[in-house]
Amino acid sequence: MALTIGDRIPNFSGIDANGNLFESKTIVGIKPVVIYFYPKDNTRVCTEQACSFRDQYEEFKDLGAEVIGISGDSIKSHIQFANKYKLPFTLISDSDKEIRKSFGVPNDYFGLIPGRATYVADKEGIIQLVFDSTSGKIHIDKALEILRTFKT
Repeated sequence: MALTIGDRIPNFSGIDANGNLFESKTIVGIKPVVIYFYPKDNTRVCTEQACSFRDQYEEFKDLGAEVIGISGDSIKSHIQFANKYKLPFTLISDSDKEIRKSFGVPNDYFGLIPGRATYVADKEGIIQLVFDSTSGKIHIDKALEILRTFKT
């Protein structure tokens, strides 16, 4: 079952691009969070999306939010991707797709490609936006738009 507005972000953990264990409970329910699922490192749209999050990362931080990118790529792939594009936010490897399943992120293109979806939760961990689109750049604008409505 897919998560929707009003649902609580589930607890999850995974290995980040630094090889460290990331646990959602260290952020979710403490500060606003933007969690975005994307299909694959180093593909055109995914790279554009990651670089757009990077380019506007300071605005996310100014709004008190943390950005987390999640895909099924390996830790090694995430390390290379983060270093190549100087990504300042957390990338989580979800190689077993358990995190994706817990959010209910659908696949795109007749189920062949992992879907692209963004979830924005307030500081209580309650989802305020679910945005599902194959276009990567729009996700950043939608996330910032909803974050600006949060009271700090």
